[in-house]
Amino acid sequence: MKKVLGLLGLGIALMSFMGLQQESSIENPSSIVRGERIEYRVHYGFVNAAEAVVDVDDKFQMANGRPCYKVVVQGRTTGMTDWVTRVRDTWASHIDSEKLLPQQFYMKKQEGNYRAEEKIVFDHNQNKAMSYELIDDKERNAYPIPEGIQDVVSSYYYVRAMDFNKLKVGESLPLSFFFDKKVYNMRLKFVGKEVIKTKFGKIETFKIIPMLPQNNFFQDAESVKIWISNDNNKIPIRVEIGLKIGALALDIKQFSGLKNELAFKE
Repeated sequence: MKKVLGLLGLGIALMSFMGLQQESSIENPSSIVRGERIEYRVHYGFVNAAEAVVDVDDKFQMANGRPCYKVVVQGRTTGMTDWVTRVRDTWASHIDSEKLLPQQFYMKKQEGNYRAEEKIVFDHNQNKAMSYELIDDKERNAYPIPEGIQDVVSSYYYVRAMDFNKLKVGESLPLSFFFDKKVYNMRLKFVGKEVIKTKFGKIETFKIIPMLPQNNFFQDAESVKIWISNDNNKIPIRVEIGLKIGALALDIKQFSGLKNELAFKE
């Protein structure tokens, strides 16, 4: 249960579990909008279990000598779940303002009695990711990374920058991301378009399935399903996660600061 609750806070990152090494990086990170804020609720059926917030700073921040978008993702348990095992997780990424590449990543976990913090600095010229001790800001380890690597937060925007209209049903797109000292390689399969109901109205979406490696946590290789709005925002609207111990869903709860109005269907 504790591992599940930890992943609840990482609900946004589940939208990014996909892909192989990118053929090329996206030059213009137009999927990121300063001041954008999107809130999600995580639930078992009708029971709210957690919430996640994706917040983009309204000003550019410097990292690695580069002007960057600063994006902070916060995940927390709610209600009875919070009483059983309290989770307060934070992920922050500095994403280059010219190319959609992470320059720096920060993670802070508070899950029950467990505490952990980590800072990763990306050197895209030398293709390495360096972890740092937060106490003295000294480099601890360096890890090889492929060209065009993402972190779990920047992946959220990399996916939103993809052009799904160019894909045929069954085709897939590649992406790689670095998390917890590892490079994850998966593919993102386009299933088709689907109109779904939300608290705001009906929205046409692209339905995407990240092809997961074999593991003991998810039900199967297609256990995660993602619905992304078919408009100029390309917001992840819903995520369904099939676990061996049950099923979770993540739905959009609130939003503000979008570049464009959400497109609703009659």
